Amino acid sequence: MRILITYGSKLGGTREIAGLMARVLRDEGFDAEAAPPEAVDDVRVYDAVIVGGGLYANHWHHRARRFVHHHLHELRGRPVWFFSSGPLDDSASQERIPPTAQVRALMEQVGARGHETFGGRLESDARGFIAHAMAREHAGDWRDPGRITRWVRGVALELREAGRPWAGSAALHQEAPR
Repeated sequence: MRILITYGSKLGGTREIAGLMARVLRDEGFDAEAAPPEAVDDVRVYDAVIVGGGLYANHWHHRARRFVHHHLHELRGRPVWFFSSGPLDDSASQERIPPTAQVRALMEQVGARGHETFGGRLESDARGFIAHAMAREHAGDWRDPGRITRWVRGVALELREAGRPWAGSAALHQEAPR
C-alpha cells in the first residue's frame, strides 16, 4: 500500500513531522513517502494521503490548502487524514486541539478520516520580521515524537483493518487513536 504524506511548511518543522510519519509508516510495512505539495503531480498513484500544514495565525499553510483544492476530486476517493503543527507551547501535548475552522472545512470537502494538532517548532534565530519577533519569547521545539508516532500508528491500524476498496468504507473511523 502506497501512502503520501505531504505538507505545507514555512520553517521546516512540519516537513520534519511528515518525514517522521513516513519513517513510522515504512516501519509498519507501508510504502510511504513525504513530499512537498509542488512535487506531487498525481494523487491517484497513492492508496492513502496524509496532508499536514503549519499553522500561522490560525491559518493552515497556503501550500497545504492549495494541494487540497487542486486534488479535491482524487482525495475524495481515498482515505485522507490531516494534521496541523504550530502551537508554540506544550498545549498540543496536554489536550486535544481541534482543527481550525479553515481546516475543518477542507476536511469536510474531502471526507477526511481524522485530524490531529501537534506542537510546533520555532528556532531562536528564525528569519522574517514576525517569526523573529515571536522567537524572542516563544523559541523552542514542542513537537512530541512519541505522540506523532502513536497517531500515525493509529492511522496504519485503520488502513489495515479497513482493507480495500477505500471509497465509502464504513470501517474507517473519523479519528485515529492518539
